Amino acid sequence: MSNFKVSIRYATSLLELAAEKNNLDRISQDMELVCHTIETNNQLKLVLASPIIKSPVKLSILTDIFKPVVCDDSLKFLLFVVEKNREEVLFEIIKKFLELKDVSLGIVNVDVTTAVEFTAAQTDELRKKMESYLNKKTRLKFKIDRQIIGGFVAKVGDSVFDASLKHQLDLLKKQFIKGGASLN
Repeated sequence: MSNFKVSIRYATSLLELAAEKNNLDRISQDMELVCHTIETNNQLKLVLASPIIKSPVKLSILTDIFKPVVCDDSLKFLLFVVEKNREEVLFEIIKKFLELKDVSLGIVNVDVTTAVEFTAAQTDELRKKMESYLNKKTRLKFKIDRQIIGGFVAKVGDSVFDASLKHQLDLLKKQFIKGGASLN
C-alpha cells in the first residue's frame, strides 16, 4: 500500500477516534506538538526512518519523549503506528490528520507573505476578507519577505492572491514594454 493511502487511512482512524471520544481539541494539540517535534528534531526523524533501530527502541524513545506531554489516546496512537511498522510515515500521517481535521471543521489555511509585519487591525481585515471570499473560516500564517516591497501575497491551496507592490510593478513594466501604457 502506498504511503499516501497509509497516511489517509491512519489519519482518518485517528480523526474518528478523536471525534468518538469527544477529544478532538486535545488530540489535535498533541499532534501539532508531535509534528513540530519531528519536524525540528533531525535525530528523531533519523530514528523513526531507520530500519536498523528496532521497534521496541523506537517505542521506548517515543514514550520517553511524549508520555509527559500528550494524552493517553495520542500516545497510544503513536505507539500503534510504530507497532504496525509505519513509523517512516508517522509525520505524513500526522500532517494528513491535521489537514482532515481542518476540512471537517471548515477551516482553510492561508499562507500570507508580507513585506512588513501586519498590525492586528490589518490582520483582522484580511481575515474577514478571506473568509468572505472563501466562505470558510481561515487560519492565517504569516511570513515576511521584503522583496515583495508592499502589500501581500496569499496562498490557499493552489490559488494565489497576489496583491503585492512588486507584482503591480511587474504588470506595469510589461505594459510599458508592450507599449500599452501611456504617461498622459
